[in-house]
Amino acid sequence: TIMANLHFELVTPEKLVRSDDVFMVVVPGTEGDFGVLANHAPVMATIRDADLVIYATEGGAPETISVQGGFAEVNDKGLTVLAEAVS
Repeated sequence: TIMANLHFELVTPEKLVRSDDVFMVVVPGTEGDFGVLANHAPVMATIRDADLVIYATEGGAPETISVQGGFAEVNDKGLTVLAEAVS
C-alpha cells in the first residue's frame, strides 16, 4: 500500500520553522486537540498555547514542538500552522 503523506509547514512571523511530509499532526485547537492526516477536510482553527505532536511515520515515536497562539489551516496542499512563537 502507498502511504499518503501530509505536507506540514510550521511558520512564525520570523521564519519557516519546518516544512516536510509527515504521517499525522495533532494540533492543539482552542476547542480541543484534533489530528490531521493526509486528505483531511479543509478547516481553519485557532490554536492555544500547547504542544503540536508530529508523527513522521505511522506508529513512529512522536515529536513535540511547543507553540504559542496562532492558527492552523488545512487545505488541499496540506497543513499550515501559523504560530505567534515556538519554543
